[in-house]
Amino acid sequence: MIRVTCYVIRENMYSQITANKRKSVFLMTIFIAIIIGLGYVYSKAMGDTTYGGVWFAIIISLGSTMISYFAGDKIALYTSGAKAITKEDNAYVYRLVENLCIASGTPVPKIYIINDPAINAFATGRKPELASVAVTTGAIEKLENEELEGVLAHELSHVKNYDIRFMTLVAVMVGAISILANIFLRSRFFFGGRRSNDREGGGQLAAIFMIVGVVLAILSPIVAELIKLAISRRREYLADASGSLLTRYPEGLAKALEKIQAENMPLRQASTATAHLFLVNPFQGKSLKSLFSTHPPIEERIKKLRTMGA
Repeated sequence: MIRVTCYVIRENMYSQITANKRKSVFLMTIFIAIIIGLGYVYSKAMGDTTYGGVWFAIIISLGSTMISYFAGDKIALYTSGAKAITKEDNAYVYRLVENLCIASGTPVPKIYIINDPAINAFATGRKPELASVAVTTGAIEKLENEELEGVLAHELSHVKNYDIRFMTLVAVMVGAISILANIFLRSRFFFGGRRSNDREGGGQLAAIFMIVGVVLAILSPIVAELIKLAISRRREYLADASGSLLTRYPEGLAKALEKIQAENMPLRQASTATAHLFLVNPFQGKSLKSLFSTHPPIEERIKKLRTMGA
């Protein structure tokens, strides 16, 4: 029975890696289309025949994509206050990560520590060769060896499954859409362009584009956020499963999640832009922000892990 379960988990893991790569391209296409659409409507509403808004939107979308692809990991580490360590700085954590990487056949990532009493961790990096893993001081101090190992195995599984590339692209593109929407709603030029079209006899068309533009500017960030929230929670369950397959001890991660649930402590330096990268929602206890969590309920994750170990 255990052998069959491990085989199914392994097959699901490889299928998810392929699916994540395909979804990354598809999702980026959707986001870029939304951004260019905002730019087009913005140009029409202003009466800009050169479609400057479209070109501006294209530059923003391409720039955001490049930043997210090449610097998304650095942004996530910086905003969380993570500090790099070496084996000499913390041999215990370093050896745990090193041993898990040897077992999984992946390169040893850069290791960071976040000075925060909450129990949490995250991984980042667009591919395993350029990955980083960050863990809080709270996790190091409060978790037993097997529990911390389960947490680190979960994060390394995200790296191996190429989840990080997908999630980082999503976060940055959501931010780009929000910026463009704010520019659209706040720009005085928008209203100036509308008056210009009125004088040229295109008042009705300009009014239509104004209405469409305002609706898009309001709805686009919401749609983008919903897309982000709709990223399958299966990736968290899969990382739990593949991490447990790596450690051969699902109970380790289950106990770590129980401790997190019991203390219900938010990270002091949490950001909504990077919240989806963490092991659990970093806004624990902050009810309004936790409503928009991309993570499955902790109790469901614990239940599934214990089912694996049964």
